[in-house]
Amino acid sequence: MPEGPIATIIREKLSRAFAPTRLELVDDSARHAGHHHEGGVDARPGGESHFNLTVVSAAFEGLGRLARQRAVNAALREELSGPVHALSIKALTPAEDS
Repeated sequence: MPEGPIATIIREKLSRAFAPTRLELVDDSARHAGHHHEGGVDARPGGESHFNLTVVSAAFEGLGRLARQRAVNAALREELSGPVHALSIKALTPAEDS
């Protein structure tokens, strides 16, 4: 299944900001069907409002978990203030990636 426009934007922004060695983005919106915030960018049920993210980057070296999540949130400020309702973030260094 091809990625939607929000997932594509998220992937591009994170790639530019962190040059990740691994980036996994899963659209988990379908599990939230029927919720009032459902719909994402195109207001269709199950569409691009909830994501699970794993990003592995050397840019996270020396940063604690909260600082890493803040960095990801800053890179995705627009998306998090609009179509994305929830983003679960797992931000790791290459040494932590198993």
